[in-house]
Amino acid sequence: MRLGEKIQKLRESKNWSQQHLEEVSKVTQSSISRIEKGILNNPGIETLRKIATALGVTISELLEEEPPNKAG
Repeated sequence: MRLGEKIQKLRESKNWSQQHLEEVSKVTQSSISRIEKGILNNPGIETLRKIATALGVTISELLEEEPPNKAG
């Protein structure tokens, strides 16, 4: 799962809009949207810190790659 998908999934699990995440994280809704859509693939560390803190996760958790699903 790419970074934007992970942020979107975490945000939606809290039933937050992008606007609410903007208010909590102090990262603009435009930037959040661009990250979630994969347009902004490499946001700065400060942006990641703000989003991670708002969502209650670490930067490492945001960036952590998930193992591929194994068909069984």
